[in-house]
Amino acid sequence: MKKILIIQSASIGDVILATPLVEKLHHVFPEAAIDFLVKKGNENLFQDHPFLHEVLVWDKKYRSYMNFDKLMHRVWSTRYDLVVNVQRFLLTGLMTAFSRAQIKTGFDKNPMSFLFTRKIRHRIGEGVHEVDRNLALIEEFPDPHRYLPRLYPSKEDHQKVEPYKTRPYYTLSPASLWFTKQFPAEKWIELINHIPADKAIYLLGAHNDHALCEDIRLRSGHPATINLCGQLSFLQSAALMQYARMNFTNDSAPMHLASAVNAPVTVIYCSTVPEFGFGPLSDNAEVVEVPEKLPCRPCGLHGYSECPEKHFKCAITIPGELLINRL
Repeated sequence: MKKILIIQSASIGDVILATPLVEKLHHVFPEAAIDFLVKKGNENLFQDHPFLHEVLVWDKKYRSYMNFDKLMHRVWSTRYDLVVNVQRFLLTGLMTAFSRAQIKTGFDKNPMSFLFTRKIRHRIGEGVHEVDRNLALIEEFPDPHRYLPRLYPSKEDHQKVEPYKTRPYYTLSPASLWFTKQFPAEKWIELINHIPADKAIYLLGAHNDHALCEDIRLRSGHPATINLCGQLSFLQSAALMQYARMNFTNDSAPMHLASAVNAPVTVIYCSTVPEFGFGPLSDNAEVVEVPEKLPCRPCGLHGYSECPEKHFKCAITIPGELLINRL
């Protein structure tokens, strides 16, 4: 293998969970040029990545189909030896099917999989982790090692967060794209109020999470809580999480950032369940969820903008001591 392309143009967490493919393919084919296709906004995950030759960027928000055509032509003209498509959507299936690659592998749920040279059954809810689902796409290349997500914060990334490491600290990532995956603000405040005043607390998230985290910070009254939403890149956030006493997240992207640098993490599951196969993979990882079985949980794979049953018991009935014990 001389030229390899991995395609995963979905969300941040999905991209991170595809990084074991990079690790394994580099190990099996150390001289190969490995490219990774992502949607615009996620390319910074791979800044100065030691094993990637190039990151291809698909701008899906501005002239999406025109940009897709350009990428399609580029993939076709590069003529990769191997294309690994982690997605189950039509456009990436077209890109794979007409890539002219010698080996084209993807999941059977992709509508273009009948044109792939190899397709793997996609399983969710059978206790299989997403990492292992993805690695099954290249199981024909034998290697007994189970590769895990991995990101590579640079020296500059670590220098950026060094000023925040002057005392023991925790990170909290309260936001989520989906309301039913987001632990309520009052619950985050309860956790913060159990953290000693001499410990620092850093609230992490994107620019549009700033208002939520600022509300939590102000209402908690903890003297050493700093709102860092929108101030750190993905890799800088990962560098900060790596040395925290504990990182608290929802079932969302920050959980996967923690896994990718083997940072300690406590993940709060509200409407979703770890059995879907997207759970944390750090050595020191624990899932916190409602103790009793709710007939409405899980209510979906990704979550909703509001609780379908209007009570949100899967979040508000999680005992606070389960989190406090992880401090």
